[in-house]
Amino acid sequence: MLYLTAPDRLFELFPDEPRYRTDQLTEWLYDHPVLSSDDMLNLPRSMRAGIAEQHWPFTLEIEQSADAGLTKKWLFRCTDGSPIESVLMGYATRTTLCISSQVGCAMGCTFCATGQFGFDRHLDAGEIVAQVAYANAYLAATPLPRSPERVTNVVFMGMGEPLANYDATIESIRRMIELMGISARSITVSTVGLVPGMRKLLEEPWPINLAVSLHSTIPEERTKLVPINKRYPIHDVVAAAKDYFDVKGRRVSLEWTLIAGENDSDEEAIGLAQIARKIHAHVNVIALNPTPLSHDVPPSRDHIRRFIGTLKREGANVTLRDTRGQDIDAACGQLRLRSK
Repeated sequence: MLYLTAPDRLFELFPDEPRYRTDQLTEWLYDHPVLSSDDMLNLPRSMRAGIAEQHWPFTLEIEQSADAGLTKKWLFRCTDGSPIESVLMGYATRTTLCISSQVGCAMGCTFCATGQFGFDRHLDAGEIVAQVAYANAYLAATPLPRSPERVTNVVFMGMGEPLANYDATIESIRRMIELMGISARSITVSTVGLVPGMRKLLEEPWPINLAVSLHSTIPEERTKLVPINKRYPIHDVVAAAKDYFDVKGRRVSLEWTLIAGENDSDEEAIGLAQIARKIHAHVNVIALNPTPLSHDVPPSRDHIRRFIGTLKREGANVTLRDTRGQDIDAACGQLRLRSK
């Protein structure tokens, strides 16, 4: 598969072609990606045919559209049949792609559709970055309404825990920055709190954004929702997030999926605000997208407003995130469930 091969080793896939052909191919893969090898017009027809038959990264199985065409959700099949999901979201000043880093997830968060499947395997760096390439190729052919015609922002908030697949995540980020021209400041890595990975990020050269999924500030309650809390307790997670802010100068985001009767109390809001103030973080609240394998539901709109109001009164900088794609299989992992 083309993206599974490091860019500087692509020539090994085509030993009979002159070296400059793989330079041209690298440009097609990363700078001007296309939906079909037939569009790689400066490559010989035989090479294009070989790419289509043997080296294309994955196939599109399902595409869904929502929000008047501003949201696209895709289910891809990797060459081994593994399903992965990506979501493209258009806004006035940015086009954001939410990508997967694993097939399934081992973190076991109770409200997450992906976690309910368990873990299958890590994605290779090439399988991660190929999602960005597909989105750019799609946008070149079919731009979203009133949005930039290229991916401007990438968030690792799809299937999987990116810091559990650290090396592939970092290599994919390197390619996005160095070969695709995406700003490091426009890339966000999300984690449920793998403290060793958070601390390794401190040593990376890029000012990427870090988002930490807290979901509860009460240790025993967080362990119920996010079992990894038992291994990496919340106070260690918060300390690592503060160090990231201190070293990188990048404000950390605290992600909070709001679940009725679980983490929507005033006590939780006050505790979350205290953490946010302590580490100079921004809070992103999103109402739960219900999943078929869980009985959890989001709070009422009035209760959501009350929770947000409490955060603000307690001094937190907070945003209620747009719940895109509610009329399709919005939560990550749901499209995979539908495809079974």
